Amino acid sequence: MTMNPRTAILLGASGSVGKDLLAELERSTAFDRIIVLARKPLEQQHGPQVEVRMVPKMSPNELEQAVVDALRTSNAEAIGFSVLGVGAGTAKMSLEEHRAVDVELNAAFARGLKASGKVRHLLLMSAIGADAQASTRGGAAGTPRYSRVKGEAEAAVKAQGPAVVSIFRPAMILGSKHTPGVLAAIIPLFKALTPARFRSIRTAEIAQAMVAAALRDPGTSEVYSYPEMMELIGKG
Repeated sequence: MTMNPRTAILLGASGSVGKDLLAELERSTAFDRIIVLARKPLEQQHGPQVEVRMVPKMSPNELEQAVVDALRTSNAEAIGFSVLGVGAGTAKMSLEEHRAVDVELNAAFARGLKASGKVRHLLLMSAIGADAQASTRGGAAGTPRYSRVKGEAEAAVKAQGPAVVSIFRPAMILGSKHTPGVLAAIIPLFKALTPARFRSIRTAEIAQAMVAAALRDPGTSEVYSYPEMMELIGKG
């Protein structure tokens, strides 16, 4: 038990970044309770501070209520983390199908955090280039539609969620199951020629940066791209 116990509540733990984020939260001595909201059981075993709350249907209404219910008995400061988002395959989805996950579920999570009365800070993983005003062309990562959906998710969370929202905008994510192995091997070779905010970043580094930002307890909403994330984990 830490002297100043905190509760972490996490959405998206089954993804590549989510797995590393959950591991980083477990390693931290700052969180004595880690609530994971998931559609199905986690693949790996976790410590006693990890509590998995099943939300099989994962509709916006059910997710929002699950957040409120999960935090009802929490007397500690609670911090929200979301790394939920569609990985590969967005090009095959309609705009509304993509929004249903990235925008609607993240917004429901944010509303639940605010409604609980226990959370003032939410940390959200988005993507570089997020822009709610982008066109709807394309669909795959890096296309205008993908950027638009990410921008809409950011806007919805900030409008409907806790007072402070920290947004993380990685470019190419190394270690993600959705990043082709060839690209993951080649991209780092061009690091020195790549503008800082567009540099690739590892899943574990995103996780470390998010936990570091949470423990800083910022007073205002901020956006973090590669340079800021590296600074948070002392690699700037």
